[in-house]
Amino acid sequence: MKYLILVRNLLLPFTASVFICISTASYAQGDRTAGSEKARHCQVCHGVGGRSTNATYPILAGQHSKYIEKQLRAFKTGTRKDPIMNGMASKLSEQDIEDVAAYFSSNTQQQ
Repeated sequence: MKYLILVRNLLLPFTASVFICISTASYAQGDRTAGSEKARHCQVCHGVGGRSTNATYPILAGQHSKYIEKQLRAFKTGTRKDPIMNGMASKLSEQDIEDVAAYFSSNTQQQ
């Protein structure tokens, strides 16, 4: 009987936390199609599809979406400093950031 109570007391919180993590992860995803339109300005420096040919600008194609989101949020808040990127990111909403990240991460580095 004590075993069943212990299992119930541990299993319920664990199951709930897993469910919350899964539902949050599936909710917080960008739209690649919307991102392709929103990323048009980014491609001036970062290249078509994020395939930069200039060493000054990093290649975004194929980069992990969460990394791109993190960097855009850092530019937006000013935590990461760059005069061009701070201005560009300041105009992005959370949805814009997720969409742009989804677009670039879905592209390959090769055309």
